[in-house]
Amino acid sequence: MERTLEPRHFNVKKWLTMVGVSIGIFIFALDVYVINLALPAMIESLDTNFAVIQWVVLSYLITIAVTVLSIAQLGDIWNKKHLYLIGMGIFTLASLACGLSPRVEYLIFFRALQGLGGAFLSGLGTAIIVETFPPEDRGLGMGIRSGIYGLGITLGPAIGGLLLAMGGWPLIFLINVPIGLTGVAMVALFMPDSAITSSNKQIDGLGTVILMLTLACFMAATTLIQINLINRLWIVLLAGLAVLGLLVFLWVEANQPSPLLNLHLFKSIDLSTGLALRFIGNLSIAAIIFMLPFFMELIKHYPPQESGLLLAIPPMIISVAAPLSGFISDRFDPKIISLIGLALIAGSCLFLAGLNEATSLIYYTIAVVPYALGIALFQSPNNSLIMGAVSLPYLGIASGLLSLSRILGQAVGLPLVALIFSLATLGQPQVISGTSVIAAPVSALVYGSRAAFLAVGIFLTVMTITVMLIRVYLERRSPLASQCQP
Repeated sequence: MERTLEPRHFNVKKWLTMVGVSIGIFIFALDVYVINLALPAMIESLDTNFAVIQWVVLSYLITIAVTVLSIAQLGDIWNKKHLYLIGMGIFTLASLACGLSPRVEYLIFFRALQGLGGAFLSGLGTAIIVETFPPEDRGLGMGIRSGIYGLGITLGPAIGGLLLAMGGWPLIFLINVPIGLTGVAMVALFMPDSAITSSNKQIDGLGTVILMLTLACFMAATTLIQINLINRLWIVLLAGLAVLGLLVFLWVEANQPSPLLNLHLFKSIDLSTGLALRFIGNLSIAAIIFMLPFFMELIKHYPPQESGLLLAIPPMIISVAAPLSGFISDRFDPKIISLIGLALIAGSCLFLAGLNEATSLIYYTIAVVPYALGIALFQSPNNSLIMGAVSLPYLGIASGLLSLSRILGQAVGLPLVALIFSLATLGQPQVISGTSVIAAPVSALVYGSRAAFLAVGIFLTVMTITVMLIRVYLERRSPLASQCQP
């Protein structure tokens, strides 16, 4: 009898493919926390200001938001291996360019390019794992994917603090280059070609462009308010264009043969309210993530290493608690579990609003533990609720909507909380007119951070209650509207 060189249950190529995909997932996850930690240092190094530096994050988020659904569509009509290679190559080269950027304008541009590469990694990694692993091993593959992502966001603050101490903010980008090149080699050599699962080769370019312009107008308006570069008429005009762009986008998507956003899916109450809560939750989470490094470095004056270790506390708790949250949501109503999570995040904002220059490590830990537990309790049940609301042919679209709602929440939350923090800080009587936010007295910065955290907590509470009241109303009108049936 002929012997095989490789046991049937152990496929080397499958696991080498997993390594290649995991490298992409890891460097993508690493950027979630590490960039925010470096923002205060970038302001001084690049001779810029608080309002402009937000675009280092915003340009990245906008690019992912407007391209991730189109890239998910491409994954069904083109070879996923080639697309993933393109994405990892773009991300790696853009990381190199970011690290070498001499001015903030160059950094913002290359961060947008890095976001394009990140959209490929985010939008295709899960689909490749599903294709590569047989059904009996698929849960293992997805578990490893979640673990790698959790490892990335857990190590991000600590690694970021170490790199900032060693060589400044450029190192947080340059570290991606050798890792990315290794990933490119692994994918090119070992990942099998993927099957083409769709004959529909239409991509909604018009919807993509409208969404990008709409987000750009909204974020430009919030940024310009902070730096007061133009008069109020232009700010109102930009805000009006953002609202008009949203309405036009919805009209275009309703009439497109192959829309970027399939509005028929929103007939499902579970899907609609789940995505709304996901948007609201991630808006609040992004706001808190953005504010904490500025508190650490501007108010407490911690060095980068210490800030990184303190900022690593929430992701470490999330990594441990998230699997338990998934286990609980399988046995209890996921709607209730996710609402408890949001309530914990809102409650944490009250504690965070009490942070000041005399805050102890014990108080900080007490403040962020509910926040971390809230994220863990919210994310998994909410994802399960959304994915369970669609039938099998629409799982890919629903997965794309998960990414889009998360990124949009982050993209909107960051400029809004920055605007609140900036206006509250600079509005204090002890602040001299024309003073930069980062140069304001500590007492003004404390007031601004308190206002920002309180605003996030109030927003999260009010919007969550509003969404749930709408859900109750819709369920009474149409009690069977749970599954998507376009």
